[in-house]
Amino acid sequence: MKIKNILLIGSLSFLLLVGCTNVDEKVYDKYTADDFYGSAQGADVALASVYAQVGGNWDGVGYAGADRGWYDLNCFSSDEQVIPHRTTGDWELDFARLYKHDWLPTDSFINNTWRWLYKSIFNANLAVNQLEKSNAEPSKIAEAKVLRAFFYYLLIDDFGDVPFYTDNNITVDQIPQSSRKEVYNFIVKELTENVETLSATKGGNYYGRFNKWAGYTLLAKVYLNAGVYSGTPEWEKCLAACDKVSGGGFSLHSGAANASSPMGNKYYELFGDVLPDDETILAMFVTANVVSRNIFTVRSLNGPDANNLFGYSGWNGTIVPKDFFIKYDDKDIRKKQFRYGDQGGGVNYSIDVASLDNPGAAPQAGVRNTKFYPVTPMDGGGASNDFPIYRYADVLLMKAECNVRLGNAAAAKPFIDPVRQRAGLGILAANPTLNDVYNERGFELNWEGHRRQDMIRFDKFLLANDFRGVSANYRKLFPIPTAALDANKGIKQNPGY
Repeated sequence: MKIKNILLIGSLSFLLLVGCTNVDEKVYDKYTADDFYGSAQGADVALASVYAQVGGNWDGVGYAGADRGWYDLNCFSSDEQVIPHRTTGDWELDFARLYKHDWLPTDSFINNTWRWLYKSIFNANLAVNQLEKSNAEPSKIAEAKVLRAFFYYLLIDDFGDVPFYTDNNITVDQIPQSSRKEVYNFIVKELTENVETLSATKGGNYYGRFNKWAGYTLLAKVYLNAGVYSGTPEWEKCLAACDKVSGGGFSLHSGAANASSPMGNKYYELFGDVLPDDETILAMFVTANVVSRNIFTVRSLNGPDANNLFGYSGWNGTIVPKDFFIKYDDKDIRKKQFRYGDQGGGVNYSIDVASLDNPGAAPQAGVRNTKFYPVTPMDGGGASNDFPIYRYADVLLMKAECNVRLGNAAAAKPFIDPVRQRAGLGILAANPTLNDVYNERGFELNWEGHRRQDMIRFDKFLLANDFRGVSANYRKLFPIPTAALDANKGIKQNPGY
């Protein structure tokens, strides 16, 4: 059973509640509500409203899948992808400005991300309240709290000091702004107090939900970036959380050849439909035009190229910058995700891109990406590929990084080498350096929403590239949206904006 089941349960239960026509029946009195949310079905209804916010859809809603939201804001500001303005007039300049670190507090990406995260937090607060008042099963209360911590983690990662609240009985203009460190401490407390209570079930009804292993992975990610959030690194605690995840029985999915796959390797099953549970820790469920969508391949490919492959036109949008692409070894099976050079049918993707904005890129300039090779149902609006939020390769690379940072590079080698070997590469000739870990994270996790965070942690985010000079330090944070400042006069804008 996939995450759609919990969403459908929520929808059907809501309809049952509001469909009552007996005006004498007090469906919404306190006793009935407490009794309902204390049941297994009612607890799932409360959680469904929160999980419904994760799936990516139009208008910047969701973690990943559609456009102009959290995913685009975090990925296009890194070095792994960008949508250039085209010399044909296609694609507005907003996407290129993200890559050039020229974003503004009024940009739709920033407004959409802020609005999505606060709507998700509101729903999580409501779920926590409903479940606690009804004395729901402890694992369901813990799940709601971990979900809330997840959204606050994304919020401080992007915006730093943010309005913070856990009780919805407050108006927007009265929500106090807390420091990044204070919210970080809250996140850690919520996770450490609740993760162990989460269900240990993998797959089935917990496909796409925070079980214990996904909770510990989130805790590891929070500790991995503790130095950025609080000023105090927590490498040992990150390692300990990763060890907890390893206790869940995960392993790297096979990278063997697979003639039946259009990508040629079993590795790419990690980015298809019903993601393999040997490596996938937390997935975002997608069925195009039903629950979310995945636009990443159709948005990248040129129209005729996509039409030749899938029977519908591509959007001729996202490209992989040359500097990122050329680092891949030709023997690396992960390089198969990229389309470059002559594809037949008059499509020839050049590696070099002369301009992102003035006058823009030629129609076929730029390497394209098919990591999320479309699965059905699919059409010109997107495909049904599920999205890996957390997977075990990331955990292994976190272990490698923490060991190197703790001065134990020899202990890091057994964690980075298997990721390389799965990709068809040899083991490292020597113990890994931080640069080795940084590069391997880029090769393995590109287009999965981790790169901006990694670049900041490794002090790479502000470096110059082919299309801009060195960025100012304040660009490590996004600005608080102008609309949010207008709604709450007690909020202070991030420095530099």
